[in-house]
Amino acid sequence: MGENPQSRVRLRPVDLARPHGLSTQAVRNYEEAGILPAAERTGSGYRTYTPLHARALDTFLALVPGHGHARATGIMRAVNQGAADEAFLLIDESHAQLLDDRGTLRAVESALRDLGPDAAESAPRASPAATFIGPLADRLSIRPATLRKWEDAGLVSPRRDPLTGYRVYGEADVRDARLVHQLRRGGYLLEQIAPLIDQVRAAGGLAPLEAALGDWHSRLSARGRALLAGAAELDTYLLEFSPSDATR
Repeated sequence: MGENPQSRVRLRPVDLARPHGLSTQAVRNYEEAGILPAAERTGSGYRTYTPLHARALDTFLALVPGHGHARATGIMRAVNQGAADEAFLLIDESHAQLLDDRGTLRAVESALRDLGPDAAESAPRASPAATFIGPLADRLSIRPATLRKWEDAGLVSPRRDPLTGYRVYGEADVRDARLVHQLRRGGYLLEQIAPLIDQVRAAGGLAPLEAALGDWHSRLSARGRALLAGAAELDTYLLEFSPSDATR
């Protein structure tokens, strides 16, 4: 394949930085991180870039919203090292995470549908389904210390066995723990979850969570769209990239 005419165009760091509101140091940092292919140097030691470098920067910035900074860096580094399959694996992981997060949202909605109008008031505190902190932690794949932390934050309220002093989680406690766990997986902080739990308990309904769930849906949809936009930019970059451009 003949030389790409674009490779003869020479750009300065500021030419890449300015359109994105970046500093020239950021451009140099991106090159050192492998996000951009290695730049050529002038006889005086100054970096010179080409339109391919500008395309690499555009691609990275398009990948970040969907994949996050760290994974977008890994994708670009792999491509620039000539390891496209490694980049594709990272992309697959992002899509798998999005699918998992959608499943988590569905699980939260399913859990909330189980909350009847009087669930917060009438669910028994102890029942044949009652459990202790270890088994409940195992069921949720978390540490017992996490359940204790949630208890300290008022998110779960197990009773104490009068003879042993052990925490006993009834049906309502298990439900609350499941709900907290799912919301945490959805990216919510404990201080954001606490008022939701309090409102559900007080109101005995799902209305307090409708806005949060709607926001969660919107964020997942935005991430899915961002993954598509990043893929389009990456595909264009791959068409212009050749093994001879690989970072050494």
